[in-house]
Amino acid sequence: MANPEANSGGRWLLILGALAILLLLLWQFGMFGTGQEQAEPTYEAGVTDAGGGDLIVGDSDAEGVPVDVPDTPMTNVPLGEESPGPSPTPE
Repeated sequence: MANPEANSGGRWLLILGALAILLLLLWQFGMFGTGQEQAEPTYEAGVTDAGGGDLIVGDSDAEGVPVDVPDTPMTNVPLGEESPGPSPTPE
């Protein structure tokens, strides 16, 4: 006759191992949370808006977007030459 209690220790070990793996997976994917709420930063301009519009305030330490400016040579307008203006419109 087989003893039914002889294999119950291995069964409990398997159940506890599966439960431990499940808890580790839930912890890894952040299902338990940290218990602390992350507050969003509030930006204050420190000025009064007299125009009645919306003030747009950004993070002063933030990096801007890189912009490639073309290298266009600047030339002065030749002296004495007038550019043709718009033709007068008949009324």
